[in-house]
Amino acid sequence: MSLQNLYYKRTAATAKACYVCYKPTTTVLATIDTTDFLYTCLVHLTDPGFATRLKDDDNDKKVGVSAEEIVRVKQEWEEKQKKKREKEKGKEDSDKASEESLDKKPEAASARQPIASPRPMHERYVLHRRIFDLRLAEHRRRRQAAQVRTLAPRLPGTPSNTMS
Repeated sequence: MSLQNLYYKRTAATAKACYVCYKPTTTVLATIDTTDFLYTCLVHLTDPGFATRLKDDDNDKKVGVSAEEIVRVKQEWEEKQKKKREKEKGKEDSDKASEESLDKKPEAASARQPIASPRPMHERYVLHRRIFDLRLAEHRRRRQAAQVRTLAPRLPGTPSNTMS
C-alpha cells in the first residue's frame, strides 16, 4: 500500500484539530480513496513549506449549467405539475392528459441528451516532501501496530514455572 502525494481539499461537517497547530478546522486534505486524510487550517494551505496547490486548467474553468438546460428542466417540471393537477381534477381530464402525454413522450425522449457528469471541483494539493514523509511514517507505524496485535496471541507465553 503506497500512498500518492496527491490530496484533495474538502470540507468536513465537524471541526477537528489541525494537523499542524491543533486549532479546530473543518478543512480536510484527503487522498482520492480517503486512505489518508488530515485536517488543516486554510492558512497552512497557503504555506509552501506545508503544501502546494496544483494548477489544472480543466479544473479552474467553472463548469456551470447553461441557461438552455435551466429552461428545459423548468419546462419539464411545469409539465409534470400540470399533469398532477389534471389527475386531481378527475378521470376524464386524466384520460385526455394521458393521450397528450403519449404524444409528447417520444418528443421528450428524443430531445433529452445524455448530460456528462462534471468532474469533482476539489482543489488539488501536493504535500511538502517532509510532511509527506511524516504521513508515510505514521501509516507505517499503524500498519506495524496492527501486525503486532495479530501476531501477539500466536506467540508463546512466558514460562510460568516458579523455582523455589
